[in-house]
Amino acid sequence: MAVAAPAERRVFQKVAWRLLPILTVAYVFNYLDRNNIGFAALTMNREIGLTASQFGRGAGILFLGYCLLEVPSNMILYRVGARVWLARIMIGWGLISAATIFVHGAWSFYLLRFLLGAAEAGYFPGVAFYLGHWFPAQYRTRAIAWFMVAIPISSVVGGALSGALLQMDGIWGLAGWKWLFVLEGLPVAVLGVVTLFVLTEKPEDATWLTDAERALVKERVAGESRHNEVRRLLPALRDPRTLMLGAVQFGFLCGSYGVGIWLPQIIKAGHLSDLQVGFITSGVYALASLTMIVWANHVDRGGNKVLNLSLSCLLGGAGLVGAILIDSFWLSLGCLTLSLAGINAARGIFFTIPMRFLTGLALAGGLAFINSIGTAGGFVGPIVMGNFVERTGSFTAGLTALAAFLFAAAALAWTLKFFVRRD
Repeated sequence: MAVAAPAERRVFQKVAWRLLPILTVAYVFNYLDRNNIGFAALTMNREIGLTASQFGRGAGILFLGYCLLEVPSNMILYRVGARVWLARIMIGWGLISAATIFVHGAWSFYLLRFLLGAAEAGYFPGVAFYLGHWFPAQYRTRAIAWFMVAIPISSVVGGALSGALLQMDGIWGLAGWKWLFVLEGLPVAVLGVVTLFVLTEKPEDATWLTDAERALVKERVAGESRHNEVRRLLPALRDPRTLMLGAVQFGFLCGSYGVGIWLPQIIKAGHLSDLQVGFITSGVYALASLTMIVWANHVDRGGNKVLNLSLSCLLGGAGLVGAILIDSFWLSLGCLTLSLAGINAARGIFFTIPMRFLTGLALAGGLAFINSIGTAGGFVGPIVMGNFVERTGSFTAGLTALAAFLFAAAALAWTLKFFVRRD
């Protein structure tokens, strides 16, 4: 790969500093609002009468709404523009997340989770599609990784923050878990309004770039080649590469959400306080964040994307096996940290691959279709864990099942090398 001229690097750094901060902060809130039930469960489940299987089902049902509306949402984004539609998504999910304070049993819990998923639908593939119009392949893995580092960062921030918010129990008559939903939900609705004034739809509209910089960005993105390029939507949805990528993402997201949603309760089993659980969870995800960025930099500098995707899924599964086999609480937690590091590295690499053969409407719909298949893993993973915990009284069987999903994802990712040629 040719080394970019310093002037060109400065232009894309300028683009990154303009677009990525607000998108990444919003994605931090996205995962806070999606996963904070893991901390809320420490007190909420008992208060509203949820069993382990009901909690797992509610945690996962978010992804039914998400998957059903993922492709339609990105089709609307393609038509009306990313700036307006991404802002709409943020405002919607922020308000619905805050409304979770009104749940009073299993069915209201299921309903609010379903609506939250429906409101969130389209945010990630919409951002991935949007960034694909601003960054060529040489910079894209790092740009998407810096955006997706919001996922582990949300747990770094969310662990300590959620643990602290639970201590607000009783203030103004609200339980601590209700304060958690209010103070992690409403700010993102405000951020959605701000997004309307910060994002620029396309490079040619960027008044904050010079004429030469606008021309460079447009030329570099338009000039890249794609192997067996697909432009139309239906062929993109039928393409074997699209379906295989959806299956790979399904496997590693089963592991991601199965571990992530239950991690506070797994750590709590070590007889720690809620605040300690929060800080330890933060530490685990801080290491996962660092791994994502380092691994993405390696891939962008010439690492084989397909091979590294397979290796990251393999590390995710191996870490869970180690956590199961090791009897020491702290060593087992170290293995869980390795697992989450591998899973988050896979996230950073994964969505650069479909951009190598999809473009235009096919890219918008294809990314959403892949993500809707893959994100179904967020429905399956927590339910698998919940059912095994309720039946066996331990986390071992559930973690074993999640490891199997990750190993299957690693094997399937490795076979992608026969279908997706290296750049």
